[in-house]
Amino acid sequence: MTVHPIIAALKWHKAGVLLIVLQIALTLAIVSNAIFIISQRISVIQRPTGVVERDLFRVSQSFVGAPSGDDPASLDKLDALQLADLGILRQLPDVQSVAASDGMPLQGSIWVGGLALTADQKTPTSAAGLYYGDEHMRSTLGARLVAGRDFNAGEILHHTINSTVPSPVIIVSQALADKLYPHGDALGKTVYLDSKPTVIIGIVDRLQVANASTRPWVYMSVMAPVRLDGVNANYVVRAKPGRLLPAMQAARKALFAANRMRVMPDSWGIQSLTEIRDKAYRADRGMALLMGLICLILLGVTAAGIVGLTSFWVGQRHRQIGIRRALGARRIDILHYFHAENLLIAGVGVVVGAMLARGLNVWLMTQYEMARLPVTYMVTGVLAMLAIGQVAVFVPARRASLVPPVVATRAA
Repeated sequence: MTVHPIIAALKWHKAGVLLIVLQIALTLAIVSNAIFIISQRISVIQRPTGVVERDLFRVSQSFVGAPSGDDPASLDKLDALQLADLGILRQLPDVQSVAASDGMPLQGSIWVGGLALTADQKTPTSAAGLYYGDEHMRSTLGARLVAGRDFNAGEILHHTINSTVPSPVIIVSQALADKLYPHGDALGKTVYLDSKPTVIIGIVDRLQVANASTRPWVYMSVMAPVRLDGVNANYVVRAKPGRLLPAMQAARKALFAANRMRVMPDSWGIQSLTEIRDKAYRADRGMALLMGLICLILLGVTAAGIVGLTSFWVGQRHRQIGIRRALGARRIDILHYFHAENLLIAGVGVVVGAMLARGLNVWLMTQYEMARLPVTYMVTGVLAMLAIGQVAVFVPARRASLVPPVVATRAA
């Protein structure tokens, strides 16, 4: 089948052809970028934290009538309250381990520090999310130690967050160790955390920072051996496998039974890491669902437009189709004609759409720091639009192929 008769026929339907071309082009431009955004959101949602997520929960509370911690005596009282709570939680039958820790991956709030290689370095080599906790922090979280050692009890400091006392040792994530020392010799090195010297004594395989939105340095984490004392106290608890819910329920009861002078909100006082993850990525998940819905609507509208316009053209061409049938055209020839016609129109549409998709992607890159749209998404979008066009045109094309030759005689 030659293209010339198809082009000649389409000259009589310029408005309809232009409408379909623009519809296909816009759909391709929007859908290819939307699918790319969806894939990025999904990859963010599926990022591993580096800890044992299924068994962890966090206890967040405030002591009522507790001292301020501004002097050594009141600081010791705050620390005693915290140590008493840790002892109570460790006695629970469904609890495997407990740690004083101000943070947990994805919880939202985050302490940030800068690490430098020399004391006089003006710009830090890397930013990092800080976790303050005791000698049980790493093992309770379940972060895998790949080099070095854990903190020991003698290295644990206790003070308020406003203290300027430096941490003598730290444990860092593998990503941060590689950033500081690309040749892999970070263990045992002295670095400067917020201009204060400290020694890297351990490296964990992976540990996501406490905020889901810090994507440039999402795995740049530091564990510091500090039990933070204050009116607010936070603990990380690891339940025995399969005993998360009973452990969470028992923890609340046991803490209030020991000391009712505390505030522990029902909504977020005790939260599993699964709940924390769900809340942290709620916006990303909502964006992915919204983009997916937009894609389905656009594809549906485009397919409906092709069906409607082709059906309209079939109605207009009844006499011409009948004449072709009378001159010997088979049903399969009529079917092929409309499929070829659609392929030609869709081909022009996807060429225009590919250029629009690239332009839209460039705009998103400049305005929202989006990554460059991979060619695979573009090619997939082009093939999908061509396939949708062929499927959409089948019903009206088949209807056209069923027009009998006698129609030409009746029209005459």
